[in-house]
Amino acid sequence: MLMLMAMVAELCLGWPPSLFAAIRHPVVWIGWMINRLERLLNREGSLPLARQLLGMLTALLVVIVTTLVALLLVWLLPDTLAGFMLEALIASSLLATRSLYAHVAAVSRPLLRADVSEARSALSLIVGRRTADLQESGIAGAALESLAENASDGVVAPLFWGVLFGLPGLAAYKAINTLDSMIGHKSTRYLDFGRFSAKLDDVVNWLPARLSALLIWLAGGRVCSFRSLAMQARHHRSPNAGWPESAMAFALKIKLSGPRVYEEGISEEPWLNAEGASPGAPELHQGLLVYAYAMVWMLVLLVLLAWLDLGY
Repeated sequence: MLMLMAMVAELCLGWPPSLFAAIRHPVVWIGWMINRLERLLNREGSLPLARQLLGMLTALLVVIVTTLVALLLVWLLPDTLAGFMLEALIASSLLATRSLYAHVAAVSRPLLRADVSEARSALSLIVGRRTADLQESGIAGAALESLAENASDGVVAPLFWGVLFGLPGLAAYKAINTLDSMIGHKSTRYLDFGRFSAKLDDVVNWLPARLSALLIWLAGGRVCSFRSLAMQARHHRSPNAGWPESAMAFALKIKLSGPRVYEEGISEEPWLNAEGASPGAPELHQGLLVYAYAMVWMLVLLVLLAWLDLGY
């Protein structure tokens, strides 16, 4: 029930700008803690093993502190309807259902108007790759990949762990995911220091990524067998991201992933659903609809779980 109310609250309210200005956002505070520990412990010139161990220590400290704060909040909240609603509001701040749609729609709208420059600018806020040279197909593809992957990382996975362990489980997951996004890279600085964070993120996203693929597959009209989707997902460099991305590619009958350019150089990634068409502005718009339908399926699942939890 808690996660159902959290998702409804996030869909209706989001994270108001006035609240962000006053107290920032929980993820901002988690990021601040990661940044301070990384600057303190990730010293250039240290032995690789030392950096790995210190990176592990950083990850464990961040997860433990974040979980303890969540446990303290749960303990402090009164065991009343008001306390439950406040806990749901706090949990809603760690979901991204509404904000993810808004960020990708900000890419889709100018792309539909053929305003490639504005679409690139909006895309640069949600992806880590270089966007300066991308044309319509590249912009649409990158936005769709981000939409599919973050449907898992930003919505389904936190809800999954929240259903299992309440607000502390949701907060712990968000800490792990933020660690991965900040230090779980293969750059020279983070290759050793962020190794544990990246592996931990892979573990906690294993089941949610496959659940996300199932939801997108259902939302997209089941245009392929789930086995075909699974076979495509294995081509992806990530053990998890390929699942929702493959589901989105099949749902829209397009190809996704493939080579992309980062600041460190070109990453030669294989295509997902290589026989599909190249994506464009119409497919990105359609992808937002598929995402919305997938979130409806997520709500249905949460309603069912809440119904079972109430003992009906």
